[in-house]
Amino acid sequence: MKIGIVCYPTFGGSGVLATELGMALADKGHDVHFITYQQPVRLANSFRPNIFFHEVSVPVYPLFDFPPYESALVSTMVSVVNNYDLDVLHVHYAIPHASSAYFAQQILKDAGKNIPYITTLHGTDITLVGRDKTYAPIVTFSLNQSTAITAVSHNLKQETLSNFNIQKEIDVIYNFVDVQRFQRKEKEHFKRMIAPNGERIITHVSNFRKVKRVDDVVKIFEKIRKEVPSKLIMIGDGPERTEAEELVKQFCNLQTDVRFLGKQEQVEEIFSISDLFLLPSAYESFGLAALEAMACGIPVISSNAGGLPEINQQGVTGYLSEVGDVADMAKNSISILKDDAVLARFKEAAYKQAHSFTIDKVVPEYEALYIRVVDEFKNK
Repeated sequence: MKIGIVCYPTFGGSGVLATELGMALADKGHDVHFITYQQPVRLANSFRPNIFFHEVSVPVYPLFDFPPYESALVSTMVSVVNNYDLDVLHVHYAIPHASSAYFAQQILKDAGKNIPYITTLHGTDITLVGRDKTYAPIVTFSLNQSTAITAVSHNLKQETLSNFNIQKEIDVIYNFVDVQRFQRKEKEHFKRMIAPNGERIITHVSNFRKVKRVDDVVKIFEKIRKEVPSKLIMIGDGPERTEAEELVKQFCNLQTDVRFLGKQEQVEEIFSISDLFLLPSAYESFGLAALEAMACGIPVISSNAGGLPEINQQGVTGYLSEVGDVADMAKNSISILKDDAVLARFKEAAYKQAHSFTIDKVVPEYEALYIRVVDEFKNK
């Protein structure tokens, strides 16, 4: 099958999932065409002869204060579909990809080429951006015009149905983790560099937006450190990083125990030396970073927001607390970290749970959806 994937090429969950899906589909023999404004991050170190990248080039004219990316995207989608005879378009993140796919579909239809498009919802395209009055009408319309809609968790499906007048069924297909990549590796020398005295290593990964509550990560760590010798590794970058760094300075002697590493592509190497993962987000549609950590045998301390309870099992793979309950998250963290046997039990459970979300289990669900959608569209 010839599949066009439209996504954001960045470190965010939607781009990561779309890229990993495309690579997995290519490994199964499908031709995969990525259509976006730059090469996806996780595609950079991977070559497969049946993966193609098509850059969306946006002309810059003095007339435009904001270059019209959506128009350029539509034109590129039309060109790729025509030139490579694609069977289906799979767009990740509703804005602006779903509306662009609809526009491209209509242009192609007028020229005698019919192609279905699937929209996969990832979270903030529905829970944050999509609710804005500026975007809500076009999000609702382009979702209802999609040949099929998927969401990465049951929670996100319900959020979508509650906030938009969606007239179509939404299929839930969970995010997945590549357990060949995300597995614990022997990195003892690296661990000694970070924790020379055998301290526990705690990790957080995000895009450092307000919704991630990065300040809570620092506050939780400050409480943990009083009870358990620990180090904190902060991976990622974004608008809340400066505030988090300032908060570290406010706590006496905390700077020597916290490292801000910025964006990292090989996060699995850091996970290989980690003992606990913190994700106190105000909302997560799924929590892909937590799942990747769990695949490396790391228990998770998280909020109970969004889709996180669908992957993090209370008292088994970690603990869930109310959003903002720093004291409870710290207490639960300490209960895991202070005892080697308890920590080992949680690590094993996290590893097993992550293997319920492997590529080989999830990718066939997408393949079945593609076949169903293409067949239904042909028979219209």
